[in-house]
Amino acid sequence: MDLPISPGVPWFRRLDRGQWKAFGAAWLGYLLDGFDFVIITLVLTELAGSLHLTLASAASLVSAAFVSRWFGGLLLGAIGDRFGRRPAMILSILCYAVGTALCGFAWSYWSLFVFRAIVGIGMAGEYGSSTTYVMESWPASLRNRASGFLLAAFPVGNVLAAQAYGLIVPDLGWRWLFWLGILPVLLTLWIRRSLPEAADWTREVARRRAGGTSASVLLSGRRVWVNAVLGVVVAVALVLIFSGSSGGLSWLWISLSVLGFVVFAVQLCGRDWPMAVALMVTVFCAFLFSWPIQSLLPTYLKTVSHYGAGEVAGALTWAGLGYALGCCVAGLAGDRFGTRRTYVVGLLLSLVFVFPVFAIGPGNFLLVCVLLFALQATGAGVAGLLPKYIGDHFPVRLRAAGLGFTYNVGALGGAVAPVLGTQIAAHLGLGTALALLATGLTLLTALLVGFDVPARLSRRAPTGEPALTTVE
Repeated sequence: MDLPISPGVPWFRRLDRGQWKAFGAAWLGYLLDGFDFVIITLVLTELAGSLHLTLASAASLVSAAFVSRWFGGLLLGAIGDRFGRRPAMILSILCYAVGTALCGFAWSYWSLFVFRAIVGIGMAGEYGSSTTYVMESWPASLRNRASGFLLAAFPVGNVLAAQAYGLIVPDLGWRWLFWLGILPVLLTLWIRRSLPEAADWTREVARRRAGGTSASVLLSGRRVWVNAVLGVVVAVALVLIFSGSSGGLSWLWISLSVLGFVVFAVQLCGRDWPMAVALMVTVFCAFLFSWPIQSLLPTYLKTVSHYGAGEVAGALTWAGLGYALGCCVAGLAGDRFGTRRTYVVGLLLSLVFVFPVFAIGPGNFLLVCVLLFALQATGAGVAGLLPKYIGDHFPVRLRAAGLGFTYNVGALGGAVAPVLGTQIAAHLGLGTALALLATGLTLLTALLVGFDVPARLSRRAPTGEPALTTVE
């Protein structure tokens, strides 16, 4: 809720100490999430050599975390809706920290696949719980800032991971980079002792003013067993698809996965399920244009441009700083000009930089860094508005699970991205493949957001709640 404020008072003075403290804790959690999650993209070539994998098999390990994210978003989101945003955030951080540390002990492709899946569950929960926690703790008029500033932490974590890669891996090996991932556990101890619960959740859910939560919808009575079986079916189907073990039946496993997601969406959103599915499609396209670059950029810089570990770390640092700055700028612009308008403009601006990044030869390192900074500031930076954009479609009682589920089902685009990128690269070259994917999917995402497709599919819920309004 916005409090009365005198004209001319800077926006940051509208936040009290508790609201800044909430933001700081969530920001640190998401930074460490960014550190843990991208480690594997930095060591794909080292993993391939150590575990005797092809580059395509190693790239599929990036997908492992995405395969489990939908489950983490739904389960930990339901916990956040039922028990509060803070405990869900703590569980999420513990999950991705332990999963990352376990990756350092991996002995085979499948052991690493399972450990990465644990990371994905925690990351999904962290995204849904931390974003709802901060946005519901800040005034409504500042929530684009809350969304953008918070997501700026993820690329900062990427930058720290890139720097750690250059310092650790050449001398100690790739396993030590994963073992560092246990550090976020310390953050959870502070969060548990020091932070209040989000104000919106406390007012509207803890007081039971708005009906049942996502947990009561998904986990009540016999439905819990039906959903457990459905969840196992979807999980097995996704593992078979993204591990390359589908045995020629990919169409069947894809169909089962899509059907399962729709069934969960119907339970969660009732008659608004087409809106939820449209949000999944929008996020899926957003990941398909951004994650080929984020997941395969280190490999491109090492194998095509022939840069060493120090240069790769430097280039990724500039890309991460551009991403972080873009998130912050997008948050400020979103509160000023509207969420959708800012998002679409950022996407279209990014198209200016896509092809030049991959057209420059290895002798222009400084120019590559500048272009990567600009590309990530525009194309990736506007993703800082996604939590605000998605969260606006859900009431508080369903927001953590709704945001976590739709976003992380859509995030399967990130699982498809490295596999699709390497397959196209086999015919066109890695640089051309990344540029074409980024351009085509950026335009499609801009159309979906620009025409407000999810909100246009919204209907009146059976509970009598008003239909969702158009997202600004």
